[in-house]
Amino acid sequence: MNTQKEIILQKIYTTWMNYNGSTMKFIYLIFHVILLPYFCWAQATTEIIQIDSLTEKGFLLDKGWKFQAGDNPRYADIDYDDSKWQSINPTLDVYDLPQLRKGIVWLRVHLRVLNPSDVHLALAITQSGASEIYLNGKLIRQFGVLSDNPAEIKAYNPFNKPISFPISDAQEQVLAIRYALQPDVRFSANWEYVNQAMKITVDVAENANNSYQQSLARNSEVNGLKIGLFGIFGVLYLFFYLFNPAHRVNLYFSVYAFSQAITWAILLSFNEPHFLSNLHLIFNLVLVLMVAGYLFMLQAIYVLMDQKRKWPFFVLVFLGLISIPIGAFVYEWGWLLFGIVFTSLVSIEITRVAFMAVANNKKGAWILAAGGIGYLVLWSHFILANFFFVNTFINSIPSFELAWISIPIAVSIYLGYDFVQTLRSLKEKLNEVESLSQEKHEILAAQKEVLELQVEKRTAELQHSLEELKTTQTQLIQSEKLASLGQLTAGIAHEIKNPLNFVNNFSEVSIEMIEEAMQEMEKREARDETLIMDNLEDIKSNLQKVHEHGSRANGIVTSMLQHSRGGSGKKEPTDLNALIKEYVNLSFHGMRAGKNPINVDIQLDLDPELGMVSLIKENFTRVIINLCNNAFDAMRQKPLQGFQSLGGLEVYHPKLTVRTKFENGTILIEIEDNGPGIPDEIKDKILQPFFTTKKGTEGTGLGLSITHDIVKAHGGELEIETSINKGTTFIIKLSI
Repeated sequence: MNTQKEIILQKIYTTWMNYNGSTMKFIYLIFHVILLPYFCWAQATTEIIQIDSLTEKGFLLDKGWKFQAGDNPRYADIDYDDSKWQSINPTLDVYDLPQLRKGIVWLRVHLRVLNPSDVHLALAITQSGASEIYLNGKLIRQFGVLSDNPAEIKAYNPFNKPISFPISDAQEQVLAIRYALQPDVRFSANWEYVNQAMKITVDVAENANNSYQQSLARNSEVNGLKIGLFGIFGVLYLFFYLFNPAHRVNLYFSVYAFSQAITWAILLSFNEPHFLSNLHLIFNLVLVLMVAGYLFMLQAIYVLMDQKRKWPFFVLVFLGLISIPIGAFVYEWGWLLFGIVFTSLVSIEITRVAFMAVANNKKGAWILAAGGIGYLVLWSHFILANFFFVNTFINSIPSFELAWISIPIAVSIYLGYDFVQTLRSLKEKLNEVESLSQEKHEILAAQKEVLELQVEKRTAELQHSLEELKTTQTQLIQSEKLASLGQLTAGIAHEIKNPLNFVNNFSEVSIEMIEEAMQEMEKREARDETLIMDNLEDIKSNLQKVHEHGSRANGIVTSMLQHSRGGSGKKEPTDLNALIKEYVNLSFHGMRAGKNPINVDIQLDLDPELGMVSLIKENFTRVIINLCNNAFDAMRQKPLQGFQSLGGLEVYHPKLTVRTKFENGTILIEIEDNGPGIPDEIKDKILQPFFTTKKGTEGTGLGLSITHDIVKAHGGELEIETSINKGTTFIIKLSI
């Protein structure tokens, strides 16, 4: 490629050859030799940026840049003619440079550095795409991934991390950049972030490194301090809530503090160089966390100040929620709805709520009011400095940080104040308790004495009641004995009547026969001794009958006395079959002699091989009598209920069957009736004391209970088998 100088010399030589020897040619030659080079040089020359000196901030390369779309490796050559390229300022926002979205493009700038060998220079670069940086035709650094395939391009921002700028001794240096934007990256201008296409600052290497390290250190210290501070607040408020879940305001402040800690942790990690694929997502996540944190803080202030949420609260909630999509999708100014409008209104509302609490004499509310005023003042200063006085932005950082922590600090001070007030209140109450403790002690002592007297009195009354209960229980048991004895009386009277009739009859006959014999002997007319002997034999027979029936009557009376008075309480060998036969018969005659007698067919199926059984006779007779009486009562009720069969109503014939048998070492006594049966709902209750199905005072409810206790005292079991309208069987099992 010919240089501009060679082109001009070639034109002069051609003119000389064409116009030699002619005045016009001479004038034309003068024109080409003197004027043409001037115009050509003015037309084709390229602007050279001269770096005479470096300020503290270095030298920003924002002028003299040339732009060319397309990709050609020769664009990096130092002698390539870029005079016809388009001028461009690459420090502008990427959305202000639509020509950069044409795939791979090239940027070139010509530099002249005074005394290049005196210092070692460096370049501090910030970019929004991927780049290859060439100096005088040589590649010195690459950031990101460049490719002819757009899908493989990866944007990368070094965030002003210095790279070496090895300029040569030549007067002119050419800095060429091969550049491309990543197609799928969405840029965000949240938090005043500027998406500059390419910003390059030339500086002394030592200054550039120091500035970069100081910036990292400052960001790390400030953001680290905020992360630690809000993290401590979050943990502190969370523990306050866990210790006292009813105080939900601590949970709200904990959520606010944690959201702020996470936000600053994300922003701190973003300060390090990284690829820009997730830039939009990260900034919008921070926006969501910020909005959520502010809303939770506002809710906490309302709760803490005992204020009801009214329309300002809900307006701010709505404003915060809509600021999220607007900040996400409206580029450049959308985030300001949150950054200035929402945050300022929230700080004003917090201050208003705090002053309302002060007006309502809320203790400690002045602390939050002061925090709200501090927040409002510092935040206003930050907004004014940041958006209206750009040159003082760095100086406004302290006001930003102080504004951000003023409310949490005020809340912490308020909670501490509230804790102190609570301690004071508890101390005062403790003093009151101590001052009243003696009086209460005396009252308690007096109450204790009264209670002891009452306990003694109640104990005595309880003991007396227990004695009366025992007496009543004994009377009830005796009543049950008397009831069964009364039932036996009629039967016993009937049994005694028969032998007494025999005694009376045979006595009268014997008296008459003796009188006849005496008359015969007085007359002495009777010589037939045979007749006298016959009479005497008859008298002897009659007297034997009298003795037999008298003994029978004596046995019945003896059994009755044993049943009523009890016996020795010791088991004795007993003829069980005879006992059952006798007391079933007595129970039957007692029923017949009582009220509402019924005819009962009694069948005894007694095992003759049963033999003698060891029993407490006077107790076991009560078992037989109670079970028989219970069967008679049940069968007496069945005719009143009606008896249904397949053929309609039939005449009911009561039947009592008593069996004894010996099976597998166990004596079985079965007393079966064909009465109405026992309903399932009372089957489990009939053996309980005082449970009766009889009306009024007809029963004590102790008959079957005593029967059950007597059977258990003999080491046996009492079982019940029943079927409705078919009858009931009581089964006594005695183990030998």
